[in-house]
Amino acid sequence: MNPELLDGILTALAAGLAGAVIFSLLGLVSGTDETATLAPLTLAVVLLGVPPAGVLTFFIAGAAAKHMTHAVPTTLLGIPGDTMAIALMEEANSLRRLGVPHIALRKMISAAVLAALIAVPVSVLAASALATISEDIKKVIPYLFPLIAIVIAYLSKGRWASVIALVPLTAMITGLNSFVAAETGKTLAISFFVGLAVGPMIVDMVGLASPHLRGSLLRDRRPTFWLAPETDAGGSSRPARNPLRVLNRKEASTTVAAASVTSLTFVVSPLAMAILVGDIVGARVKHAYQRLTRVISVRNGVTDSTYLAETLIPLVAVGLPLSPIAAGAAAPLFNAPPVFSVGGDGSELHNLHTLLSPSQFLVYSLIGVLAAALVAYPLTIRYARRAAFFVAQRLSHEAVVGAFAGLVLVVALYEGGFWGVVVMLTVGLVGGVLNKVIGMHVGVQCMAYYVSVLSVPVLLG
Repeated sequence: MNPELLDGILTALAAGLAGAVIFSLLGLVSGTDETATLAPLTLAVVLLGVPPAGVLTFFIAGAAAKHMTHAVPTTLLGIPGDTMAIALMEEANSLRRLGVPHIALRKMISAAVLAALIAVPVSVLAASALATISEDIKKVIPYLFPLIAIVIAYLSKGRWASVIALVPLTAMITGLNSFVAAETGKTLAISFFVGLAVGPMIVDMVGLASPHLRGSLLRDRRPTFWLAPETDAGGSSRPARNPLRVLNRKEASTTVAAASVTSLTFVVSPLAMAILVGDIVGARVKHAYQRLTRVISVRNGVTDSTYLAETLIPLVAVGLPLSPIAAGAAAPLFNAPPVFSVGGDGSELHNLHTLLSPSQFLVYSLIGVLAAALVAYPLTIRYARRAAFFVAQRLSHEAVVGAFAGLVLVVALYEGGFWGVVVMLTVGLVGGVLNKVIGMHVGVQCMAYYVSVLSVPVLLG
């Protein structure tokens, strides 16, 4: 075997296992947003100098693992494990009321494994086809990016409000970047990105300084959680060993079909796609229980397949963040100065797109998915209830938020010192308010940053 390829595989295995372990555990903590967790940790991996194979595998393994273990709080606690799990709450709550949350849990993670294994080759194949016209795409990118940003904004919860807010947000980012460049002699990128990525969290933390908001957060007792028994429908506590056997034939075939189709899309939000596909599948099943189990399987599979597709297709095809996930959680794979750059301001495109071949993307991404399946599946099946009990009783959600706030602060200081922190707080507060008030999600806000960097100089020049 080629020594270089062997080194890449070994690096990918180590990074994939690390990502799978970290995000399998984070998935157990309800409410941990993908962008606020995946993005900062992936950025830290990039800045630490991990080779490209390790960076890609870490992200893919983390994303796949989190979309498996987020099923634990979603099904057992009735609390969304993360943003993507919101699409699954109706079916999860119904199955929990029927007394079979353990079955819902196993269906969800089995569908996630199956969908991820399908999404990687389908996405890389689609991206390779698009790569044949990548040079033409790059020529029109400065003019195409604003249009893509508008489409993504309209598809967010904010609809036209998000589209309208794109203009002042882009202007603010452009002006702030120009001001910092005049003060420090360099432009910033990481501080803008992490500020937007954790904007809602920054708003919540700053809001604690407000007596009005603090009063609404006071609690006179600990929250109460109800956990289902750990036995299956037949009374056995022995978990299934093969995730593919958990799904029946129709559930598996529907998940495969849905994952194959949605792995070709890379503009529509994974949450919106999961809701749409779930509604289409559910409308064709009359039996109530079968409808619930099939829909929850398909929806969780679709959240995984679209998430991976929105990462891999833009990355392999053109190396520019042309999707909500690419512009949000996966942004460090595209742009993490001084290691990675998307170009603009006279700099050349230099990121995983230029450092890895399509075959390497395929191999390393599959390693990431397999690492996630090997870690997250047995962890979820065997220790789900005990882990959920520990998280609900002993792990403070505020401690997790504080840890990521500290990481974001360190990253901003690393890039821009005092001005990096100012930029991070400014865009975080503005972006967080836009997210909470009008539904302008982080992917749309990051597109505003890329429009500012890649399109505004050309359009104003």
